[in-house]
Amino acid sequence: MIVEDAVVIFTEKADWHSKGLAAAMAREGLRPTILSMTECGFDVAPGAPGLSFPELDGRLPGAIFVRLIPGGTTEQITARLGFLHAARAAGVRVVNDARAIEVCVDKSMTTFALAHAGLPTPRTAVFERRDMAQAAFDRMAGDAVLKPLFGAQGKGLIRLAPGDALPEPDAVGGVYYLQEFVASRGSRIAGGAHDWRVFVLDGRPIGAMIRRSEGWITNIFQGAAGEPAATDGEAAALAVKAAAAVGADYAGVDLIESEDGRFLILEVNSMPAWKGLWEATGVDVAGALARDMSERLARPDAA
Repeated sequence: MIVEDAVVIFTEKADWHSKGLAAAMAREGLRPTILSMTECGFDVAPGAPGLSFPELDGRLPGAIFVRLIPGGTTEQITARLGFLHAARAAGVRVVNDARAIEVCVDKSMTTFALAHAGLPTPRTAVFERRDMAQAAFDRMAGDAVLKPLFGAQGKGLIRLAPGDALPEPDAVGGVYYLQEFVASRGSRIAGGAHDWRVFVLDGRPIGAMIRRSEGWITNIFQGAAGEPAATDGEAAALAVKAAAAVGADYAGVDLIESEDGRFLILEVNSMPAWKGLWEATGVDVAGALARDMSERLARPDAA
């Protein structure tokens, strides 16, 4: 049995984002519950739904909103993604579902999906062997950024200059993700850097900001400042296409405008934070997400 108005918000702790989202969902007439995926699991038995959710007494929620999936071992991550796959198969609306999360959490697959869809993205090379990665970097003929494959919030980024030697495999988790460094338009003269973050929901750009930094890392969590940006231009249009390319119902899309005026898509985040966007633009992201969820639950074919 599915409790249609029940929505489980998966996160690791009840933070500003999840509490605000739960309050917005309650205003839409839904019944949200904030849980960690570690509190749920499979319970396969005759006559049972096969999935266990605390407080639902053997029933399934109408929807799941995935705010965060906690880190863990390969086995734990596999089981958590499997749980989301199973929930969708059982008729639960899952936003974002496991397919989109799997693409976005792996930067190499994200980049491939963008390029495969014909969208502009910087030259990227991903290899396990250090010698192959080094050769690919040397062919870039310019600076590159070495990124953690599963990293977020601008953490662990290393900028490499031509001739630099790559670190040992243990320092990068055994995988080298190298992306051509793209200087943002005007940065060679003004210094610092800037990029764009566009928040896409159900095929629409609902908010955008430009993130400016005195250094080359432009993440808000690393000290960059956000300012409002247009949602009716090329950057927003590309962001919508990027979210569609990875199959995300909602996404935070990062883009950079190069020195020659071209927009390139850097990353697509399937579990983006939105506090920085709200502070910069005043856009009520939680309210928009809650309305979208209410509309999904009202559509019988939305699972």
